[in-house]
Amino acid sequence: MIFKSYEINKIDFLNNNFYLFYGENEGFKNQIIKNQLEKKFNDKIFRYEESEILNNKDSFLEKIYTKSFFEDQKLIIISRSTDKVKDVIEGIIEKEIKDITIVLNSSILDKKSKLRSLFEKGKNTICIPFYADNIKTLNEQINIFFKDKNIKISQETINLLSSRCNGDRQNLKNELDKIENYLKNKTKISRDEIIKITNLAENYSVSELIDNCLAKNQKKTVNILNENNFSIDDCILIVRTLLMKSKRIHEIKKQENLSKNIDSIISSYKPPIFWKDKEIVKQQAVLWSEKNIQNLIYEINNIELLIKKNSTNSLNILSDFIITQTN
Repeated sequence: MIFKSYEINKIDFLNNNFYLFYGENEGFKNQIIKNQLEKKFNDKIFRYEESEILNNKDSFLEKIYTKSFFEDQKLIIISRSTDKVKDVIEGIIEKEIKDITIVLNSSILDKKSKLRSLFEKGKNTICIPFYADNIKTLNEQINIFFKDKNIKISQETINLLSSRCNGDRQNLKNELDKIENYLKNKTKISRDEIIKITNLAENYSVSELIDNCLAKNQKKTVNILNENNFSIDDCILIVRTLLMKSKRIHEIKKQENLSKNIDSIISSYKPPIFWKDKEIVKQQAVLWSEKNIQNLIYEINNIELLIKKNSTNSLNILSDFIITQTN
């Protein structure tokens, strides 16, 4: 069944078990997951990347079907879901298992998507598209916030805050949280003060994402991907950063054939490696062989071509690729 985002109050979240939330508005999706679902399950929540399920499908299904995974009601949230996981989810739906609730969080899905079709046509499934918030919606939330604080604010400042949120209410929430902390023991705030304390949601840097990927730190890599608001436009930057850092490891491995002292190689590397990065670069160099890092460089070039050809699905393609490298 299809519901528009403004029809969410019509959904009975207590008596439905399968949800597909798709679209670019991560903040709105997270808001619904938190307010309508997570509160119901408290700490009985399991989070997965789609690639984790696909790589361990038999184990995942065995835990569900034998119920060894569950003592009672549990919530499973699957991030970056695509058509690849459709058959797995369809099988679970057909079993009519009642003690689990599954939420698939997807980016933009086109009309030909098999996953989207499954949830739109199903009688016991809920499909909700989450499009970017418009200026009117964001402005309404800003007005409510400042009205509750009994603080007058100009339309110009409201428009400023809206424009900084990139159509995502999660970004707006982050900015309003900063303002709320700043307003403690204050009864007014100027436009200049708002400009200084707001700057969009603070994200993990692309560099940190790639460093942990190459260091095969899967838990941290997945966490960065989950906590970040990377856009489709960020994909090329991420790929180029991955390529640059992979080439650095390749060069270090080549030098290691001449000199076995890895610390000396890293210390004398040109351009110089910043002191705080030396330890993780050493870890990367130890984990990758020269042959494997060379193969990775070839794969990165292929991935860049693939995401350019599939721009709407580029985030999913790149995320799967990055997580795969941490294995």
